[in-house]
Amino acid sequence: MLNKYPMWKNLMVILVIAVGAFYAIPNLFGEDHAVQVVATRGAEVSASTMSTVNEVLKSKGIAVKRSELENGQLLVRVNNGEAQLVAKEAISEALGDKFTVALNLAPAVPAWLEAMGGSPMKLGLDLRGGVHFLMEVDMGEAIRKMTEAKVADFRTDLRAERIRYAGIRNGAKGIEIKFRDAETLAKAESFLKSRSNDMVFVDKTVGEDYVLVANPSETYLQQVKEEALQQNITTLRNRVNELGVAEPVVQRQGAERIIVELPGVQDTARAKEILSATASIEFHMVDEKADVQAAMSGRVPAGSELYERRGGGAVVLKKAVMLTGDHIQGAQPSFDEYSRPQVAINLDAKGGSIFSNVTKDNIGYPMATLFIEYKDTGEKNADGSVKMKKIEEVISVATIQARLGRNFVITGLEHAEAQNLALLLRAGALIAPVYIVEERTIGPSLGQENIENGMQAMIWGMAVVLIFMLVYYRGFGLIANLALTANLVMVVGVMSMIPGAVLTLPGIAGMVLTVGMAVDGNVLIYERIREELRNGRSVQQAIHEGYGNAFSTIADANITTFMTALILFAVGTGAVKGFAVTLMIGIATSMFTAIVGTRSIVNAIWGGKRVKKLSI
Repeated sequence: MLNKYPMWKNLMVILVIAVGAFYAIPNLFGEDHAVQVVATRGAEVSASTMSTVNEVLKSKGIAVKRSELENGQLLVRVNNGEAQLVAKEAISEALGDKFTVALNLAPAVPAWLEAMGGSPMKLGLDLRGGVHFLMEVDMGEAIRKMTEAKVADFRTDLRAERIRYAGIRNGAKGIEIKFRDAETLAKAESFLKSRSNDMVFVDKTVGEDYVLVANPSETYLQQVKEEALQQNITTLRNRVNELGVAEPVVQRQGAERIIVELPGVQDTARAKEILSATASIEFHMVDEKADVQAAMSGRVPAGSELYERRGGGAVVLKKAVMLTGDHIQGAQPSFDEYSRPQVAINLDAKGGSIFSNVTKDNIGYPMATLFIEYKDTGEKNADGSVKMKKIEEVISVATIQARLGRNFVITGLEHAEAQNLALLLRAGALIAPVYIVEERTIGPSLGQENIENGMQAMIWGMAVVLIFMLVYYRGFGLIANLALTANLVMVVGVMSMIPGAVLTLPGIAGMVLTVGMAVDGNVLIYERIREELRNGRSVQQAIHEGYGNAFSTIADANITTFMTALILFAVGTGAVKGFAVTLMIGIATSMFTAIVGTRSIVNAIWGGKRVKKLSI
């Protein structure tokens, strides 16, 4: 029988729309203005912390809707944005610098709905407010670190193979290795080529200077840059988590840049300090045989280097690195028995093994902790990038009294430095310095204004479409309007279901565009039905032909638009991605509601019946 859906298909349509509606419901409850408290200074957010916060807010006359302590974080809900700002200042002052206090927006979804997986759409920076950073990775420094590591590897490998060399240095043309004769050079070249497939070796012998020059291959250079970018992204994500920011965005842009968006954060100074800091540590043995005064005059022994000591003076350290901060698994600021700041370090298994083996052979000898940091000089390089200054200073020198394992402490720091160093070491060191090339701050009031403007645009756009369809297509227009409403509900539901989907202002524009595009399919179908009726077809045949013949046209138009949106999602960033995601979801749901949904209703009303006239 023409125009009759089987029961399972009607149930499928009802089920799909019902699921979409269920996941869209949490968006009706809105969000509460909240203040989030996270411990980042070795402290702990406990019930007493919550009690202190509640008492402070009560004394300030700030009404608290609800306080929640979960996963070591405290979330305090207040009535409005003004109270939120006052509460943040009061809590920050009461708790001190052992806690990070950030502005936030918490979903007001009932517990029973949240337990069933219901949650509202995540809002982007332009709708929620917060800070946006565009950061660039110093790839030159990443390559320099790689070549320094290669110099150390070549030195170790040649010594292990007992191939004598006159010297190794990182020169302007690459890593230069000098030999005393051509035979040794040839032997070394053959050996190093077998060990380092990622390096290109060239014999640069001139006269009696037997020199082998090594440079990284283009493929290896690209690999180093890619690893530097990915490692920095991972480190920045860890640091953002340490800051306690809800729903942050950390993603790459191009080959050398990273976008960091922190919704709800208004303290840009604190965020910049933590995100762009590149502090790390290295452990070196002290060169006791070196004359410090002679080294300060420029006569530094081979294999050693002169460093300044914090608090004054200098010390000569051996260049060989005993251990780097890469193996640090945990770091907590604390105080020793004399109330002096220190950082308690916990190494991973590999780091603990390395440190144990190194220290057991150096008991009774002094070891130094070298603090390394890159700072913005405020100047620009010739290529327009920010000029960074490398600061290296010895923060402590201590005699190794016994074999050290996975746990030890670092001393010689100021209180604030110990806290920041612990946070940075927990999050991991940046493999190369990053500097901020763009910074934007969006206030929560501007975000709310964006939401209101976007909603007004959507409401007015939808109202015009609904009125036009109802007037022009009458009964069938009413069905199209029902499908359009269901489509919008499904878009919201799907956006709420997808974990990584974020609604931005361009995303609202995508929803407005979807409202206009969603009725295109119905217009094509209805016009085809009208045409079939004018050609003398019966009502049932006209409906059947209208839906059947218009499908290919609707599919072609929507598939090409979907592919365009997919390309935008693949190559775009930030707001462009938000627009593309909303548009793709809107296209998929509109095809379902326009073709399957409306036909289900049409079949239920007119299918299989003797009808002489349609309300179209």
